[in-house]
Amino acid sequence: MKKGSITIFLALILSLLLSLVCTSIESVRMAAARTQILSGLDIGLYSLFGQYDRELLKEYDLFFLNGSGSSGTLNLAAVYDDLESYMKPVLKQNSQKLSVVQGGLSGYRLATDENGEVFYRQAVSYMKDTLGSQGVQKLIQKFQEKKDRVEDAEKAGAQAEENKSLESYDSEMNAAAQNSQEAAQQQTESGNSESGDTDISSGEDLSDGKPEEKIENPIPVLKAIRKMSLLDLVVPAEKGISENCVSKSELLSGRDLEKGMEMTQPVKTDSSYASSLLFQQYLMDKLGCYTNPASGGLKYQTEYLLCGKTSDTENLKSVARRLLLVREGVNAAFLMADPAKRAQMHGLALAIASAFLIPPAAVIIEAALLFCWSFGESILDLRELFHGGKVPLVKNSGNWQLSLDNLAHILEGLDSQRKSDENGMSYEEYLQILLLSQSKSNKLQRGMDMVECCIRNTTGQKEFRLDHCIEAIEASVDVQANRKKTFTVTKQFSYV
Repeated sequence: MKKGSITIFLALILSLLLSLVCTSIESVRMAAARTQILSGLDIGLYSLFGQYDRELLKEYDLFFLNGSGSSGTLNLAAVYDDLESYMKPVLKQNSQKLSVVQGGLSGYRLATDENGEVFYRQAVSYMKDTLGSQGVQKLIQKFQEKKDRVEDAEKAGAQAEENKSLESYDSEMNAAAQNSQEAAQQQTESGNSESGDTDISSGEDLSDGKPEEKIENPIPVLKAIRKMSLLDLVVPAEKGISENCVSKSELLSGRDLEKGMEMTQPVKTDSSYASSLLFQQYLMDKLGCYTNPASGGLKYQTEYLLCGKTSDTENLKSVARRLLLVREGVNAAFLMADPAKRAQMHGLALAIASAFLIPPAAVIIEAALLFCWSFGESILDLRELFHGGKVPLVKNSGNWQLSLDNLAHILEGLDSQRKSDENGMSYEEYLQILLLSQSKSNKLQRGMDMVECCIRNTTGQKEFRLDHCIEAIEASVDVQANRKKTFTVTKQFSYV
């Protein structure tokens, strides 16, 4: 029988090999554990962000995680607990003994962070995906030229209001009336002595046989109309005006907002003109206006973007006033450039001045006529817009509506004299051009006001707040593997 033997050298080699094998196995186990932990955190974050607010997505195509639920307060502890609960099933898989030691959120971004840049970025991203690059270029081409024209027209309208042509007309008429009264008084005083100088006993008719033509002065009528409520003149009576209002303290822009925790990847501010147009188009698509009212909160939300008042009536009144200035500027420019209409105004001004025995005032009367005529045409324009029609940005003799003869009777033909022009612009298009002059911060803050307000009033989430809506999270978790080593893993997740 032979006896086996082993050398000391071989024993040492085998022990080293065995140690290497065991170390490799343990290393593989730790690597597998780390991979499983990372997968668990990934799945946890995916599952957590899968609980996005359904109403925000349905109504506004925005992805945000509501961090408050129905409680009305931002509860980050509950958010982390949900994340951990989604991780645990993954950590229990295989033979690894993995357990969460501790964890938390090391960073997060809210919709209102960076003055709303987070909200802005999502809306712009949605519009880019929807319209594409060609759609962006069409938006730029569509509105840039019209924007300049509307701004110039609004300035011209404001200047026409400031020129006080009606006040100059009043002073001239008052002076003429005073002179006439003084002349009549003098004639009365000297009537007895002067009456004998005129032979009136013969009864001879010194006229030319034609009845004296009555001159109709439309200026007093237009002065009275200007004192009426503008909304009563232009808004359809059968449709009415919303009386909805909100409290400023309940709006996002009227309270102190929650702030997120800084993350390693900050939000970059987007100040490009194309993005500004896309965001404005997003607001026009998602928010209501007079011709297409919203269902909750303020009904005229686009008007709120322009004016920022807390009631529908006040916002509509302010928008109507701005539209009136735009139309007055456009219409006055056409009247001054059209020779035929200038001749009509000049002739009527001379007739009125002669009738009042003040020929030198013809220039002032003509300026008042121009102002009144452009105002009357503008009233018809606004009435057409508020009735859902279209009005061209620039007028010509073919689409001019109100004649000088009918100016004094404008109230009798508010609906019979106005007409829509298929090549014109709708009420919504005028709003969109007016919005171009609003700053990004105004549109952003007021837009978030209306989104939050509408969600509260239409979905029953009375405590909904956009500054509780989470767009990105950075989570850090300590997980113990096989009761030996503790791994610390950190990952970020964002909807954008």
